[in-house]
Formats: sequence, structure tokens, C-alpha cells
Amino acid sequence: MQVPQNTASPATRQRAAQRKDEQSAHVKVLETAQTYFKAQLKKSPEAIAYLKSRGMTGEIAALYGLGWAPDDRQGLASAFTRYEDPLLVEAGLVIESDDGRRYDRFRARVMFPIRNTRGQIVGFGGRIIGRGEPKYLNSPETPVFNKGQELYGAWEARQAIRSDAQVVVVEGYMDVVGLAQLGIGNAVATLGTATTPDHMRKLIRLTDRIVFSFDGDAAGRRAAWRALQTSLPLLKDDLSVRFLFLPAGHDPDTYIREFGQAAFRACLKDSVSLSAFLMDELGNRHRLDEPEGRSACSHEGAPILAQLPAGAMRRQILNEFAQMVRLTPQELDGIIEQQPGPGVVATVYRSPAGVGPSESRAQDFGGTATKTTFNRRRTVAPLAKRLLSLLLAHPNLVESLGEQQLDVLESDPNLSLVREFIVLVQGTGARHLGALLEAADAQTDLAQVLTDLSADIMGQTDLPDPQSEWEDALGRIELDNLKRAQAALVVEGLDDPKAIAQYQELARRIHGLKRN
Repeated sequence: MQVPQNTASPATRQRAAQRKDEQSAHVKVLETAQTYFKAQLKKSPEAIAYLKSRGMTGEIAALYGLGWAPDDRQGLASAFTRYEDPLLVEAGLVIESDDGRRYDRFRARVMFPIRNTRGQIVGFGGRIIGRGEPKYLNSPETPVFNKGQELYGAWEARQAIRSDAQVVVVEGYMDVVGLAQLGIGNAVATLGTATTPDHMRKLIRLTDRIVFSFDGDAAGRRAAWRALQTSLPLLKDDLSVRFLFLPAGHDPDTYIREFGQAAFRACLKDSVSLSAFLMDELGNRHRLDEPEGRSACSHEGAPILAQLPAGAMRRQILNEFAQMVRLTPQELDGIIEQQPGPGVVATVYRSPAGVGPSESRAQDFGGTATKTTFNRRRTVAPLAKRLLSLLLAHPNLVESLGEQQLDVLESDPNLSLVREFIVLVQGTGARHLGALLEAADAQTDLAQVLTDLSADIMGQTDLPDPQSEWEDALGRIELDNLKRAQAALVVEGLDDPKAIAQYQELARRIHGLKRN
């Protein structure tokens, strides 16, 4: 039997080895910090009192490795022999100001270590227990930590997930730990970011039954709608995705404390299926008792349904939707066949039928109406979608933008969202889908478009040369702009030397672009 040989070049193997060494160094530093934070918790009556007030026992605190970052600007100096080590900054433990002074990132916070699927600490979340903002603070993006890829509590919950044969996705660290304290050990959280395709893939690897638990208010339903859209392209016939909307004023922790574990488990059993949530949301936005409303519902639903992969689940959902809008399955298939296909088009959470753009209804668990504000969906040019998808998959492309490329983007009014996205990346320093979605204001057109595109960007990561793809797209934009300028000169008339010289310069630039 012939042993397979590693065909990678020596340079590639060397880079891989360097990345592995770099990641190992980061993990080691984070493990050292974890030892320090755990020791500090034992010395802090304030932090212990807070955890007890939230119903935490020492056993649960130990299971999740809870710690405490004291209110000391350089507390970690006692844990590391070289506080000036650059690795402390790279690992997100220490912040270095412009004048070179250093201080701990986490201070006066209960610390939650975030572990990857191998149980290694890759980052931290810190919750402040006094006054101050933000209430929750995560590690920044590092070589070993991406908020859009990690699930808090997945490592600790792995056995409970297998035992219960399902996973409950909640919103924060305290929900995860609080539920574990009260006997629900199969909960994980998405670190404050919107659900990403990476999150979904990890959840699917954990189990084939996923329940998203959100507040029953409008914000919770928007988060659920985003999770639904992320889930659609990844659905399988043997995968169950459901949504639990708790009564207004309750999160999973408070609900189970008031009504008990049995009541919460009953809520999980009564959670809404993905298909039912999808039908309810689309149906509630339109007047299904009249042809115009059913046509509008079909128009909105078609690009969403087009994301469903082939299989029995797709057929079942399409048949049910067709019945709702009074079409035959064949008629609906014809409409959907005109759509771009799985993972390409999505839609933002919008108002139900009969409600204006600045006021909408969202029914909570108890049936009361909650008012909030939603923006209507904005039409985005195909070229802008192409560029946004490319930048969303490869945000580092922004770093290579030159003045000429920025001028090209400025010259096209259809690319305003692309320019907004570049400003967002440059201003926040975010370099991953989850962080970028979190950085964008949820009520803006940009945030809605980014959310729409998020389910599809994973396909962009396989591009052999994203830099060339980006430059090619900008080249085409510049070529079109030059041709339009040249045509405008012809319309105005080439009857003076200046106009002729401009036309010749444009022709020269067009020839140069075509040659490249």
C-alpha cells in the first residue's frame, strides 16, 4: 500500500507550521490569563456575591471556568513575567495606547473563557457587575478567535447536547450558565453576533435538532428572521430547526426561575418549526384574502424559498406555500426557477400587512402587540451585490485600496453601499462577518443588505485570487465610466481641440484597460 505524500511546497508547509506555532503561543497566553482570572475570583467577595445573586454555585462556576478581572489597570502584570510582551496585545488581553502605555482590556468584570471545539481557550467574554459600558465585552478578533465562528458553551455542553439530542441557542453567556445551573445543560450562545453560516455548520455538527430561543419582542423576531435566513441554504431532510419565543420581559434564565425547568422544557417542545415561522411571517405581511396580496406574498417569498436545497423538506414547504397563495406547485416552481438560486437572495424583517413603514406589529408570546421601526427593503444593483459579497468574504481587500480605485467607486451612484461598507471596515477594524454585522447599525440599509448576503459569502472564500477578482470588477466599472464619458463628448460635439484631446485621452485609457 502506497503512503500518500504531502504535495505542499516547502514554503507552504513552513507557513502552516508558523501559523500552528503562532496559534499555540496565543492559546498558551490565554490559558495563563485564565489561571489568573480564576484565582482572582476566589479573592473577590464582590464577584462571588454577584454570582450567588444570579443563583450560581461553585460547581457551575468551575464547570464553565468563571473568573474575575479586578479593577486594576495592569493586573495581568502579576501573571506574566513580561507585561510588555507583544503577544499580550495580539491575544487581546492588553491594550496599547498611541503613546505606548499599556493597560488590561478586561477590568472589574466576571470572566467567561470561550473554548473552541477542542476545548482550547481562544478568547474571553467579560460582564461588568457595576455601572459602566459595555455590559458585555468580548476579546477582539485574533489569529485564534473569530466571534462569527465560535459558540460559547459548546465545549461544556457537548455531553448534554448528546443526551438531550438537541441544542438550545440563546443570546448571552449568563443565559448559558444560568440554564446549566437550573438543569438545562445543552445551551450555547453566539457571542452577541447575528447567527452566521459558520455558527450553523457547527450547530449541525453537534446535533440534528436546533432550537433558537429569542425574546418575543420585535428585536427577538428580527434576530430569529436572520437566523432563519442563515439556516435555509443548509437545511436537510433530517435536520430540525425550531424557534422559541418567550413571553415579553423574560429571557431563558428568568423564565425558568419563575416557572421551573419542566415549564421551560414544555416550551421547547411547543417551539415553532422553521416552516411555520416562515409561513406566518410571510403570510402576516400581506392580505391573503385578495389577489394583490397573494401576488405580493409570492413575489416576496420566491427569492427566500429559492434558497432551500433540493429534497423532501423543500418540496413540503413549497407545497404548503403554494396552497397559502392559491397557486399550484407547478406554478410556484415556475416563479422560483426565475430566482438566482440557493443562498443568493434573502430579505430583511419587514412590517406585517396594513402597517406603515414607521410602525409595525410583532405578536409576543402572550398575544400583545409590540411597536418598533423597520426599514423597507432597498434595491441593490447586481454589481454592488457582487462587490459587497466579495468584500464581506475578504474584508482585508479594503487595506489595498488606492486613491484611483476609490475614485472609481465614487464615480458610480449605484455603489453608495459599497462605499459605506468600506468606511465601516476602515472605521471599526472589523475583519469577520459576525463582527461586521455587529458593527453595522441594524436599522440601516447597509446592515440589511449585509445580512441578506451573509448566507452566500462562504462560497466566495474559495476564490483562487480574490484580489484579482476585485481588481477585475473595478476595472470593468472604470471601463464603463470611461465609455459613458466618451459617449457624452460625442453627443456634445467634438468641435474644438479641447474636446478632441479629452476624447483621445479617454480612448487611450479605454485601450489600456482592454489590453490588461
